Amino acid sequence: QVQLVESGGGLVQPGGSLKLSCAVSGRTSSQDVMGWFRQAPGKEREFVATINWSDGSTSYADSVKGRFTMSRDNTKTQVYLQMNNLKPEDTAVYHCAAGSMTSANMRQFPYWGQGTQVTVSS
Repeated sequence: QVQLVESGGGLVQPGGSLKLSCAVSGRTSSQDVMGWFRQAPGKEREFVATINWSDGSTSYADSVKGRFTMSRDNTKTQVYLQMNNLKPEDTAVYHCAAGSMTSANMRQFPYWGQGTQVTVSS
C-alpha cells in the first residue's frame, strides 16, 4: 500500500523560503508520477507541481513557476518542494500525491498524504 508522509511546513515571512519533503513507501512502478497540491481555507485543492520518477521531468502551476522547484532523490523514496520568495497567497495545507500520469487534475492521483501546513505571514 502506498503511504505518503509530508514534512517541512511552518510559519515563514513573505519573501522567505521553505523546503517540503514527502516520504514515499509502498510505491510500485505504476505510480510513476508524484504531485504537490495545496488547499487554502475555504478554497478548493489546487495543483502546484508534478515530477516524473523515470526522467525527472516537471510541470508547474503558473502561480508558482520560477519560485517553486520540485525534485526527487535517486532512491525514489523522497520528493521535495523547494519554495522561494513565498507570498501570503501561498498559505495553504500542502499535500503530496502519487499517480500514474502527469496531470494537474487531482482526480488522477489516487494516493494522498495528510498534508503539512505552510503559513506565510509577517
